[in-house]
Amino acid sequence: MAYLFEGQPGPAIAVPPGATDTHMHIYEPGHAMAPDATIPPLDDARIDDYRILQARLGLERVVVVQPSTYGKDNTCTMEAVAAMGADARAVVVVDALAGDDELAALTKAGARGIRFHMLPGGALPWEVVPELSARAAEHGWHAQLQLDGRDLTDRLGDIAGFAGDLVIDHMGRFFEPVGPDHPGFKALLGLIAKGAWVKLSAPYLTEEDGAPAFQSVGALVKLLVAEAPERMLWASNWPHPGVDPRPDDAIMMDTLGAWIGDDAIIKGILVDNPAQLYGF
Repeated sequence: MAYLFEGQPGPAIAVPPGATDTHMHIYEPGHAMAPDATIPPLDDARIDDYRILQARLGLERVVVVQPSTYGKDNTCTMEAVAAMGADARAVVVVDALAGDDELAALTKAGARGIRFHMLPGGALPWEVVPELSARAAEHGWHAQLQLDGRDLTDRLGDIAGFAGDLVIDHMGRFFEPVGPDHPGFKALLGLIAKGAWVKLSAPYLTEEDGAPAFQSVGALVKLLVAEAPERMLWASNWPHPGVDPRPDDAIMMDTLGAWIGDDAIIKGILVDNPAQLYGF
């Protein structure tokens, strides 16, 4: 299958050199689906397909995130990082059986974070957060968290157990549009005030009919950016697993530009902030 938007125009905004996609997935043939996974591998989300997207959007750096599809087997993810070279990093999934030698080897190969996907199909439960995030932090990794943002207030005690830097996916991943007074969003702002990072990505997961402006999500984004522009990140969430039809990634990049409207802040989000967090 050909890549969905091959040959179509790129984003209208000027994408600065060193722009980074901090959250995407690779699926290659020959890798088994984890028993508890809920999203099957996609057949048009290989390294060569992603390189088409990189060129189209003007992206230079990438963070390959272990998809829930492959559970704790990071082979496909790390092979992709190796193929993409010095401008690639990884967020992986490991459990308590992973020894320090394995963590050190993953770090050398480009791993910079451990993923906690607290939704159906995720590989790690809340109970392991303190131990695994602490071990990851010893290797210079951050903890990446995805959950339904509406549950943030109920999970603040568990979230307090994270060691090291915390990165929150998809602007909190609210499963429905919420306003700035929603307890979950207030909890998200509180976490940012304490040092959390946030990925400004996948607004379609919250606001299904909001493209291209995503006004409800955009109103929240402006508050997040105002709180800590130096800890905001951008991600494509390519190839948008579980989403049909898939959004146009160039439009997603332009949506960021419309939300922010400040070239210096956009450069920080696309270039400077990820360079600091992932060590580019």
